[in-house]
Amino acid sequence: MTDLIPVEFQAYVVIGTIILLFISLFAEWTKPPNSFLFAVLFLVIIGILKPEEVLEGMANESIISIVLLILITAGIRANYNLKGLLDRFFSRAKTYRHFLGLMMAKVALLSSFVNNTPVVVLMTPYVFDWGKKNNVSPSKLLIPLSYSTIVGGMITIIGTSTTLVLNGFLRKNGLDTIHTTQLLIIGGIVAAISILFLMIFSNRLLPSKQDLIERFEVDKREYLIEKRLSTDSKLIGQSVRDGGLRSLKGVYLVEIVRNNQIISPVNPEEIIEPEDVLIFAGNTDTVIDLTLSNVGIELPPNLTPSGDGNLQVVEAVISASSSLLSKTIKESNFRERYDAAVVAIHRNGERLSGKIGRMKIKSGDVLLMYTGNSFMNKVDLYKDLYIISGETKEIKPSGTSKKLLGVLIAITSILMISQAYSLFTSLLIISTLMVAMKLINLQNLKRDIDLNMLAILILSLALGEAMIKTGGGTLIAEGVINALHPFGNLGILIGLAIITTVLTSFITNIGAIAIAFPLAFALTTSIGIDGTAFYLTIAFAASAAFITPIGYQTNLIVYGPGGYSFKDFLKIGLPMTIIYLVVSLSIIITMYNELFF
Repeated sequence: MTDLIPVEFQAYVVIGTIILLFISLFAEWTKPPNSFLFAVLFLVIIGILKPEEVLEGMANESIISIVLLILITAGIRANYNLKGLLDRFFSRAKTYRHFLGLMMAKVALLSSFVNNTPVVVLMTPYVFDWGKKNNVSPSKLLIPLSYSTIVGGMITIIGTSTTLVLNGFLRKNGLDTIHTTQLLIIGGIVAAISILFLMIFSNRLLPSKQDLIERFEVDKREYLIEKRLSTDSKLIGQSVRDGGLRSLKGVYLVEIVRNNQIISPVNPEEIIEPEDVLIFAGNTDTVIDLTLSNVGIELPPNLTPSGDGNLQVVEAVISASSSLLSKTIKESNFRERYDAAVVAIHRNGERLSGKIGRMKIKSGDVLLMYTGNSFMNKVDLYKDLYIISGETKEIKPSGTSKKLLGVLIAITSILMISQAYSLFTSLLIISTLMVAMKLINLQNLKRDIDLNMLAILILSLALGEAMIKTGGGTLIAEGVINALHPFGNLGILIGLAIITTVLTSFITNIGAIAIAFPLAFALTTSIGIDGTAFYLTIAFAASAAFITPIGYQTNLIVYGPGGYSFKDFLKIGLPMTIIYLVVSLSIIITMYNELFF
């Protein structure tokens, strides 16, 4: 297979594929997971990547660690009153800027001692809710949350995998590892200035995006409502006018479906026949009144009743990755699949016509449903819908389980910080014991794991492997270094910073370090100088993952909840990257000025 592309051209093909991937992501030609899938599939087809190399990402320790972190934090959220705890931490924050500064400072400090991924997983729902309650778009808060954990992670050795991986390379080659004091000085200053930048410019550079609920409230959520007449309906045999269907409050009759034919507009003198399906238009508040009125409109059959006999009405939005897309309600077997009947549909900006059961579902459609007892469990199972009204109650574990969990996490965290166990081993211990105590279950896995994020992470590792395997990363790195080599050690330092930053934006921080370290090692060895300044440079540059959401897992975590596009990350991430690099390089150059002046 590799004969399809001569070896000497494979690096160029990989680089070209990644450039096209970036263009696709920036222009939003298709969904991000699809763009990654097409890029990786192309490299597999032409023989540059083997299928087993793509599948290796599923067994990658970092990927599995992220999954375990999400499950653990989901279990903690379900069993502890974290909201109350966080409310106390942020009780003084009454304004957007005050909350932003307080939030970034606290999470940056926390991320210097705890892996930043669980910090973002834990904080994202709280930050989102704080924004909603205080009339601040969550999109103004979530990127700063991710960025502040990234810069905070560079204050200590254990704050991020970047420094841990780099120290591993240094030990392997018999070199001195990076010292905690060095990171504390450089990382502390960089974090402070980065947070200051975000406080000043976040409101200006970040979008103010309404979430689905806000947009629907603005549009008054006018639904298309399908109603079938009961066999004993008093409307049968009457005209539309005489049956009172022209004077209903809040809704109006727009169509009658009769023998698969649509009657529209409906004449006031049209006679209602027994098999007619009536199509109304109206807002949310009037749907229940219409159903419960005495005009002979029946409820959907075959739903399991609620325990108290009340009518359960739920609104839900079709997700962008839903398996229901392009299917009709009938084709998807919706009623049996969800124990719910769709009685109304809202599609923003589109005129809908005909029976709801025959409409093809689109992303962003809002469904109004009568639901049975098993509805919420099935939503968690299939993950096709976002519930925007209706609540679920969870049974909380006993106080003993809570205390035991707290002791368990505290002990394991101490062991992890002391590096007695690796992050992966520590997470595996915690998650296994939480499963044993029934604090994590299969429902958590189905509900809390974002398959799109997981797919992007796995596929991005495959692209990183292609860059390393074909020498594409080294090719780019050598080109930049050769261009800046005439400028001496300073030019080489800047070149290393630039290339490592570009690499970390597309193939993760670990992949960037894997490419940049051998280059830095070879350069400093050939020149015969102390390479500490250069190793610090690639450490900080490998954590400069601000330009794209795929550069770092914390960016991916906030990508969906914030409603961001790739352009949003580029708009704030580019100036953030420039400031971050200028500050970190200035400090490194000052600390090791004898190498550069």
